[in-house]
Amino acid sequence: MPRITGGAKQAQKRKKLLKRACGTVGQPGHNYRSAITAVKRADKFAWIHRRQKKRNFRQLWVIRLNAACRERGVRYSQFIHALTKSGIELNRKMLSELAIEDPKAFDAVFDQVKSHIA
Repeated sequence: MPRITGGAKQAQKRKKLLKRACGTVGQPGHNYRSAITAVKRADKFAWIHRRQKKRNFRQLWVIRLNAACRERGVRYSQFIHALTKSGIELNRKMLSELAIEDPKAFDAVFDQVKSHIA
């Protein structure tokens, strides 16, 4: 009796997985068994880096804000504390965009906050 390897459905599954591994150099890009491990590994790194991406962007925004605040003679932590005291609810992303794209608008925000800086 001949060995059954799964038919069309299984072939589609293999083809789909090999297509995901096609950018891999060497055997994992062509061999099904090694492609399985390559794709699993890639999925794991993708999962990890989706979470790191959020951290990295927040770090970038804080660094930009710190630089903009230092130019105006205030530390980042003092600025954020005064911002919450004054009731302005702009997040770090928007503040860093203002500091880079529109310094005059950032100066206006900074002037409102200045009275709350200790």
